[in-house]
Amino acid sequence: MAQRTGKAKSNKVPNATKRLRLGLGIMLTLLLVVGGKLFLVQGLDVGGMAAAALDYRMRETSLPAERGSILDANGTVLANSVIRYNVVVDQTVNTKTETFKRLAKVDGKDKLVDISRDQGLRELAAALGMDLDTVRTAVTGEQRYYIVAKDLKPDVEDKVSNLQIPGIGTEGVSKRVYPNGSVAGGIIGFLQDGTTGQAGIEQTQDGLLRGKDGKRLFEIGADGLRIPVGVDELTPPEDGRDVRLTLNSDLQYFAQQAIQSQSDKLGAEWGSIIVMDTKTGNLVAMADTNAPDPNDPGRVAATDRGVRSVTAAYEPGSVEKMITAASAIEEGTSSPLDRFTVPPSYTVENQTFTDAFTHGTEERTLAGIIGYSMNTGTVMVGQRLSKDQRHDWLQKFGIGEAPDIGLPAAASGILTPAEQWDSRQQYTVLFGQGVSQSTLQTVRAYQTIANNGVMLQPRLIDSYVSADGKEEKVAPQPSRQVVSDNTAQQVQDILESAVTEGEIKDAAIDGYRVGAKTGTSESPCDDGKSGFCGFTASIVGMAPMDDPRFIVEVILQRPKGDIFGITQGPVFRSVMSQVLRTYNVQPSTGQPARLPQYAK
Repeated sequence: MAQRTGKAKSNKVPNATKRLRLGLGIMLTLLLVVGGKLFLVQGLDVGGMAAAALDYRMRETSLPAERGSILDANGTVLANSVIRYNVVVDQTVNTKTETFKRLAKVDGKDKLVDISRDQGLRELAAALGMDLDTVRTAVTGEQRYYIVAKDLKPDVEDKVSNLQIPGIGTEGVSKRVYPNGSVAGGIIGFLQDGTTGQAGIEQTQDGLLRGKDGKRLFEIGADGLRIPVGVDELTPPEDGRDVRLTLNSDLQYFAQQAIQSQSDKLGAEWGSIIVMDTKTGNLVAMADTNAPDPNDPGRVAATDRGVRSVTAAYEPGSVEKMITAASAIEEGTSSPLDRFTVPPSYTVENQTFTDAFTHGTEERTLAGIIGYSMNTGTVMVGQRLSKDQRHDWLQKFGIGEAPDIGLPAAASGILTPAEQWDSRQQYTVLFGQGVSQSTLQTVRAYQTIANNGVMLQPRLIDSYVSADGKEEKVAPQPSRQVVSDNTAQQVQDILESAVTEGEIKDAAIDGYRVGAKTGTSESPCDDGKSGFCGFTASIVGMAPMDDPRFIVEVILQRPKGDIFGITQGPVFRSVMSQVLRTYNVQPSTGQPARLPQYAK
């Protein structure tokens, strides 16, 4: 009996020990697994869980860049942006947080202190200059997004942000302002939805003007509140560059008033004026009727929101006779005092040409043909040039080539290849019919003559100015010698004689020598009808003829009344006089050209 008992004890002890050891082994294994996992998560963070958690807690706020300004040549602001802020609230967060923590100076040290919601709202009301009850009502409710205050300046936004009130945030808004209203409105353009350039310089220079937005990253807790001692990273915005134009805003205003008054007086559909500096190609003014106010562009028709002196192409009429005269002189086929027997009508290749005034057979000089704008005589002069020469000289003077001045939709006009001209068009192009061009193209051609035969490309954008004030000049486009200095001088004398001896005496300015040429052409109907619907009337001239400094062109589209009684001379004289005064151009001292209009 005793032996069986002893054997039983010896068998149970080893089994219990095995079970104990097995249990301990399992526990140690589990501890190793858990410990290893903790080491991986907390020590090595192989899965990037800490970074993921931080990313989850981060919130980003956009800091809009300030859009660059548009300035005139003297630095006058034509368009600028101001950054304004809205204060917004997540009411579900704000109403559920009775206290929050904020860093504050305590005994000269930064410490986290408890702030009650009521105190925070009082501080917010004070920062916004609003009534406390109004603020309290605005932040109370169940809306996730509600605007408490709008259009705040940056210093107020900074005060609000520093309050660190739960649920209260700010959002930046860029506000575009055009201080001069419609002055150069079509040139400046406007913004679509307050952000993207829609027309004019705002559109073509949008990438440079807009800059690059910045951002602010900050950390929030599980309750959605900003952690006062958490991550707070700031990437400042890069403000856009300013665009300085060649325009003089005072002259722009004067020219707009002048053309609007003339257009209203004569019931024209539209009108334009261009003023160009002949020595630089700088556009000093480009005025259009019904100019839009970029603050509210919708108040004018869409057709009035561009710059017609750049976008509208039309038959220029007799102002083109200058090119015919310059071509003949440069080719050596004629000279200003060459004699032409000009009949009342002239027929060539079964095509008959007449003049706008009645006359008999007259002995005229080339100067007299241009001075009295005779189509018949112009065809006789142009006959001495081949068809290809007539085409090539129009092309050399920039007809068919759109000037690139940084505005959208610049017109190239229409210069049909010479081989496609019919028996009449090959002659009508000599006096500005059967060819179309913009006002800017005409001005560029006249600038060539005023600048001793050297064509400069028109300039509207003078420079770009960075946020730190560094100015980068826009290099002028390459110039080209179109005709010789001698030819240009002879054409200048013809144009001046058109004022002193010819039919453009109302363009004369006391104390200054002036050269000019008028133009009248039929205007094709633009409503689908065939034929012509009115006339286009223009004048283009230069002064002072001692050394021409400025070009001015005035154009009216379809003015009402007797076209032969309509003159743009007084408008030209008024604008050119203002330009000469503005730039303190000294009066002429030399004797004016007085080329005889009739051959002796």
